[in-house]
Amino acid sequence: MKTDDIEAFVAVVRCQSLSLAADSLQLTQSAITRRVQNFEEDLGSLLLDRNTKPLKPTAMGLRVYEQCREVLRSMDALREIVARDAPPSGTLRLGVPQTIGDVVLLDTLEQLKNTYPELQTQVSGGWGSTLLERLENLELDAVAALFPTSKSFPEGIAATSLGRLRLLVVAARGSGNKRGGRLADCCERGWVLNPDGCGFRAGLQHALAEQGLKLRINLETFGSELQLGLVAKNLGLGLVPEPLLLASRYREQLEVVTLADFKPTVDLWLLQPRFVGNLHGAIELFGNLVARHLASPPAVGGV
Repeated sequence: MKTDDIEAFVAVVRCQSLSLAADSLQLTQSAITRRVQNFEEDLGSLLLDRNTKPLKPTAMGLRVYEQCREVLRSMDALREIVARDAPPSGTLRLGVPQTIGDVVLLDTLEQLKNTYPELQTQVSGGWGSTLLERLENLELDAVAALFPTSKSFPEGIAATSLGRLRLLVVAARGSGNKRGGRLADCCERGWVLNPDGCGFRAGLQHALAEQGLKLRINLETFGSELQLGLVAKNLGLGLVPEPLLLASRYREQLEVVTLADFKPTVDLWLLQPRFVGNLHGAIELFGNLVARHLASPPAVGGV
């Protein structure tokens, strides 16, 4: 029984597809098929129901799959003992949402390269939930993302909170009353937000729904800086982490709208598989650099 065959079987069950499993392991589909067949022969049992779409394990296959995951975790733990203190090598695959990427990535990637010149770095963007899913599927080595403080993460993912950030409601400077308002007072002004799928937007929508209010969207667009520019032109209200507002070139054209019944916060999380081998030091540095760039400075008058 070979570890490669176990990994192939686990990938097929996880991806529910031979072709997707092959892509995730960077193998040909025929190689994946051969490894799974070898595994079935070694165990003397049919593990996949090949008549279903998407591909699913048999009842025995599901039991074997759960045990295989434990085997692979144990193998990773063994490798970790040997590799953890070795210099980082190969490729470091990072996930960072665009919300914070524009602020943190330039200096972070430069310092990673200066510290570990032999390490190749790849960066993927996307919603935090999408990046978390890719991390769980072992397509990424680490993710820095913003999630609620109460967020629970899947088994096998090590999660470290790097700090808490305020989310601020912002408007064009001089466009309305900055203090003493309530969420209901914002309904008619409308919002400039990320498209559906954004956690910030979902939190706002939930807060509105609790008061029987509807979310009015004036504009949908990706990227905090573009959104702040549109808010500065008085095209609606925005919702932004405090450090991104303080780093924005539109800062002086905006003002914070203080709402008595809406004071959201999010945590900055560093997420990684529990076993990352010799990438541990590079991932730790990545998290520290991102946290430093997003460290919330004291509020400045009018902002």
